[in-house]
Amino acid sequence: MTLRQKLFSLAVLYAMSCIVFAQHLPKDVAVIARSATLLDSFAGKFLYEKAADERCFPASTTKILTALVVIEAGGLDQQVVAAAPDTNVEPTIIGLRPGDVYTRRELLYSLMLKSANDAALALARANAGSVPEFCRRMNIRARALGAESSNFVNPHGLHHPSHYSTAKDLALITRAALELPAFREIVSSPYHLWRQPDGQPAQLVNRNRLLTHYPGCTGVKTGFTRRAGQVLVSSALRDGVELISVVLNTTNTGIWKDSETLLDAGFEISSKTQRSGVNTNIVSSSQP
Repeated sequence: MTLRQKLFSLAVLYAMSCIVFAQHLPKDVAVIARSATLLDSFAGKFLYEKAADERCFPASTTKILTALVVIEAGGLDQQVVAAAPDTNVEPTIIGLRPGDVYTRRELLYSLMLKSANDAALALARANAGSVPEFCRRMNIRARALGAESSNFVNPHGLHHPSHYSTAKDLALITRAALELPAFREIVSSPYHLWRQPDGQPAQLVNRNRLLTHYPGCTGVKTGFTRRAGQVLVSSALRDGVELISVVLNTTNTGIWKDSETLLDAGFEISSKTQRSGVNTNIVSSSQP
């Protein structure tokens, strides 16, 4: 057999293996979300896309990037003194008052578990001196990660027509954030003990229900505004595979059902890949 014949035979065998494996991909993956994606975090490969490049409002999943920028800057045990502008925000807050003192780490827990918008402003100001400068840093970091279809004008995700992202961009940002041990520790915590200004303890409860309802869930962040709808970036780790699911503009039930559907399908694909040794193909949904 000549070299050309050998190469041709190998190409045919590879193509056939891909076709055979493709038949095992879930054909009925359906999500309510307007936009969604599933990323194999360790491999860096997208396994599912539905309007994944469409601009959507990210709501509080914005805080994933906020936390990423803050954590990468270091000094998480440095104290932050709350200022009056930090408290001028609603509706979800931790209740900061001018003069309150917390470490960056403590504020990050309130940011990611409670989804506190006042904590987002305090962290932004402490990191960059002002919110506009912090947002400039957010956009620079996002583009460095390949998230080039996003624009962030605040650190909390409250609605603004110029504040947008995509499912794929949020997956890329989350992938980088999960490489940080401090971020991973925070977003995987179902609860955290919070010290109120008067010294009394209070418990922060993580809004991500998948942490306690989906086996292997490792984070990361919920979000909602009337314009954004329900949004969720979630991650789960099983058998050495970590998947990142992003669902944007879904419903009150879809936020959980969509995410579980994508993660279940992804782990099924990964399990078959490990057994067969064949690479998976991207599943793309054209459903409305």
